[in-house]
Amino acid sequence: MHLRKAKLMFFYCRYPSSAILKVYFPDIKFNKNNTAQLVKWFSNFREFFYIQMEKYARQALAEGCKHADELHVSPDSELYRVLNLHYNRNNQIEVPDNFRRCVQGSLREFFRSIYSGKDAEPSWKKAIYKVIARLDDTLPEYFKSPNWMEQLGEV
Repeated sequence: MHLRKAKLMFFYCRYPSSAILKVYFPDIKFNKNNTAQLVKWFSNFREFFYIQMEKYARQALAEGCKHADELHVSPDSELYRVLNLHYNRNNQIEVPDNFRRCVQGSLREFFRSIYSGKDAEPSWKKAIYKVIARLDDTLPEYFKSPNWMEQLGEV
């Protein structure tokens, strides 16, 4: 259940601090190990997210796209569906619109970097990560509840 909750939280927040995690997982008695596990989950979620962004950015480039502004992500986009299936397999929540904007912005950032050849540099993704971190949104209050699954039907 905690992994499912964390995946759904990813739609809002890609870079939660350990303090945020402690507030949103009130049923966990935190220690060094389980805090590290939760942080690692979000790291894995980001890794999958970034792999998809790079893949679709390179695909757009291969298909002849020349400008990042030509890249649009809608709920019907293949990229969006892949991400929704990964983080929200059972469609437990309606994906927030801010996530679509985050995906589109991330895709465009990856595209710009690849298009300009920055991907030849060793740490080329670090600048992108900083941009994406600023796209985090406020987590809904219902995630704070130990009974968050029951509240999904009320949201």
